[in-house]
Amino acid sequence: MAKEEKKGFIKEFKEFIMRGNVIDLAVGVIIGGAFQAIINSFINDLIMPFIGLLTGGISFADQFIVLNANGQTFATAEEAAAEGFSVFAYGAFITAVINFLVIALVVFLMVKAINKAREHASKKDEVEEAPTTKVCPYCKSEIDVDATRCPHCTSEL
Repeated sequence: MAKEEKKGFIKEFKEFIMRGNVIDLAVGVIIGGAFQAIINSFINDLIMPFIGLLTGGISFADQFIVLNANGQTFATAEEAAAEGFSVFAYGAFITAVINFLVIALVVFLMVKAINKAREHASKKDEVEEAPTTKVCPYCKSEIDVDATRCPHCTSEL
């Protein structure tokens, strides 16, 4: 009986993995990882130099405070951490927030463009149907478009 349960579990797991939405999710995660590398390069190589220029050459990624330095100074946060000191790396956090905001903006613009394209495509798909009724000019009742006489007032149309 345990063997039967194992086969059932494996079969159920295989069905779960082969569903389209699981595969779509996996593809999305992989594409998201590659997209994040592009965004990180965009931020670090294109945006942060301009921010550094505006702030007088300060690079946010290199900003940190050594909490228990006892008067010692360190060139990098990694040096202080290697010496065993606690490091408050606020610059890395600021960079991560900027990365998040840029990624959120790009995703928002992509979703907006996709929704607009879908809306445009759905408008093309909507074919206006020919009217099947008309209004009698005498009694204002709704009648079939092919009628030659109004069924309500018997007027000839």
